[in-house]
Amino acid sequence: MKKITKNFSANVLSFILLLFAVVVLFGIIASDSFQEVEKISLNNLASSINEEEVEEIVVTGLNIDVLFKDESVAVAKREPDVAVFESLKNWGAEEEKIREIGIDFQEEQDWSFVLTLMIIALPLLFLLFIFSSIFKQAKGGAMQALDFSKAKARVFGEEGSPKSGVTFADVAGLDESKEELKEIVEFLKEPARFLKLGARIPKGILLTGSPGTGKTLMARAIAGEANVPFFEISGSEFIELFVGVGSGRVRDLFSNAKKKQPCIIYIDELDAIGRSRGTGLGGGHDEREQTLNQILSEMDGFSQDAQIVVLASTNRPDVLDSALLRPGRFDRKIILDLPDKKSRKSVLKIHTIGKPLEPGVDLKEVAERTPGFSGADLSNLANEAAILAARKHKTKIGQSEFLEAIEKVLLGPERKSYAMSPKEKELGAYHEAGHAVVSSFLPDAEPVRKISIVARGQAGGYTIKIPSEESRIKRKSEFLSEIAVLLGGYTTEKIIFGEVSTGAVNDLERASSYARKLVKEFGMSSLGPIHFKGEKEHVFLGREAFEEKNYSEETASKIDHEIASFIEEAVKTAESIIKKRKKILIKVAETLIEKETLERKEYEKIIGKRDTKKPPKK
Repeated sequence: MKKITKNFSANVLSFILLLFAVVVLFGIIASDSFQEVEKISLNNLASSINEEEVEEIVVTGLNIDVLFKDESVAVAKREPDVAVFESLKNWGAEEEKIREIGIDFQEEQDWSFVLTLMIIALPLLFLLFIFSSIFKQAKGGAMQALDFSKAKARVFGEEGSPKSGVTFADVAGLDESKEELKEIVEFLKEPARFLKLGARIPKGILLTGSPGTGKTLMARAIAGEANVPFFEISGSEFIELFVGVGSGRVRDLFSNAKKKQPCIIYIDELDAIGRSRGTGLGGGHDEREQTLNQILSEMDGFSQDAQIVVLASTNRPDVLDSALLRPGRFDRKIILDLPDKKSRKSVLKIHTIGKPLEPGVDLKEVAERTPGFSGADLSNLANEAAILAARKHKTKIGQSEFLEAIEKVLLGPERKSYAMSPKEKELGAYHEAGHAVVSSFLPDAEPVRKISIVARGQAGGYTIKIPSEESRIKRKSEFLSEIAVLLGGYTTEKIIFGEVSTGAVNDLERASSYARKLVKEFGMSSLGPIHFKGEKEHVFLGREAFEEKNYSEETASKIDHEIASFIEEAVKTAESIIKKRKKILIKVAETLIEKETLERKEYEKIIGKRDTKKPPKK
């Protein structure tokens, strides 16, 4: 009601302003028509004619408009029921002189009728406009109530709608996923070729992967390649306050899609409505469950020759209802992995299109420094590099902007306003030098790329390590080396200063997490190849309510002992390296105090050749 009143008031105000503009315009026209001019008598007019001062006479009703040769204007009143020619002769004008001037006759315009009509019509039009606005708003409110259960899907590729504008060429990497999805494109273009062989295209395709890996982009690329209508909607858009709206929107969405075959329905964030049923919350009449049931029913209703493909994406496939994942519904699952080094370079090439780059920019190096980055992260990286170049008033983006953008994305912006005290600077330098030295002299640790004690985000300093070769599988020795590197800063503080600081909090948290995973998940402890993770219970919103342990308290004690032993072993390894390489450690720390940042080449000059021999076991 508030919205209707607001729109009505706006319409009335618009009409009043329009009416005011019409009245002002009419006033200007009327003022021009009835402009005050000099009045002269017929006697003076006759004298002016005899003296050849008159150029033209225009007769309009009883008015005589006189135009003199000096371009002045006057008006006179003629005698009623007497011709103008005779009247001027009677007042003494010579007949020959009258014939020499031009005499024009025009019909008199009566504005009184127009004024009367406006006085009557304008109020009637105003009232008609008010009632029309009231009925229109009331009708709009009723239509909104009827449209409440309509699906609010965005349509691409349909006649009159925008195109997807994305093809497989715009998606870098993910070659295996593209091959899987090309079958869908071929089916939508040539369905008869598949139907002749009795082949049935998958009804539903589930795209899964980490956030930012390009699930939505890939779905739009399918629509762009197939050039068919593409209905895009988010899972959360089905659910409203009122019961039954979600299932109604599902019915409306699939009904519209059946009219536009062949087409694609894309449901983003499927886990918003596709979570497992029977969680004990909301009962059997839970709105989300009703919406899910309707989706299941609609997908079952597809005939074999139906040319509708349902795409969905989620980064939580583990919480989806099993009925969604069975054959006949979402029976094809495509995993979109994080890009490898080669794919990251391809992604960067796409995201730097339209961005002027300096000749020395090496995207290969940028790709090497960004392991674990998703496509969205790389897009953000390229944008941050462009912003940094603009801040420096540069016309092109250089390599330095890309490298700085990597650190900004990983750790946050530089805190230039944060001035470290000499003690903090020394402590931070030795802490980061400890990480770097331990990493450099462990055979299974990653090489150091950069060390800095410049504060970024929440970090007072940081050491960036980049793996020489990317691998999805890690061995126990690599985990143990990583734990030792994480504890390198903690151990250095203990050896150099005799006590530790709060700067090692994040390192201890990560080291403990790795040690816990070694024991409970990866079976790499003396307890043997047993998974102690336990089964997690989920509530409606997907948060873990608690973890039900599948082991006894005695086993829990053994797990704690194994975790502690891994941490103790890592501390001993770090201590052994730091004591052995103390001179190098001090040199690295002193250089850091002086320069605040060390790149790889300068750091490797300080430490010399890296020792790859494993330390002797005690």
